[in-house]
Amino acid sequence: MKNREQYAREVWAIVSRLVLDDDRRQAASEAVGVSFARVRMLRRLADGPLTQRELAERLSADAPYVTLMVDDLERTGYVERGPHPTDGRAKLVSLTREGHRAAAKAAQLLDEPPAALKELSTADLAGLARILDRLGG
Repeated sequence: MKNREQYAREVWAIVSRLVLDDDRRQAASEAVGVSFARVRMLRRLADGPLTQRELAERLSADAPYVTLMVDDLERTGYVERGPHPTDGRAKLVSLTREGHRAAAKAAQLLDEPPAALKELSTADLAGLARILDRLGG
């Protein structure tokens, strides 16, 4: 018989596989033509412009790597840099019209629940939602 720790590890492994699904990441990357790290950046910028420092914090990435990603996304036409309204030393990175389309396309693919989840009954989904809500605080 499994103990609580064993069940917790088993459940975590299942949840991790669902969340970190490489096929979904690959599909989103292919759909917008950039790496998944850049897809994550597009999704962060979908809510509004951020400085490169803010992007680095939100992506848990170092500043030189964020600069490289912004340079790449600027070349693709997905982002643009502009002046910060109150900090003359900082630049704001924002999505272009094409960047908004790419972020929306990626979100559509990534936000679609996996087939296995959609096959659960309404009662099972409601119970799972209650449990996950407790875990999320």
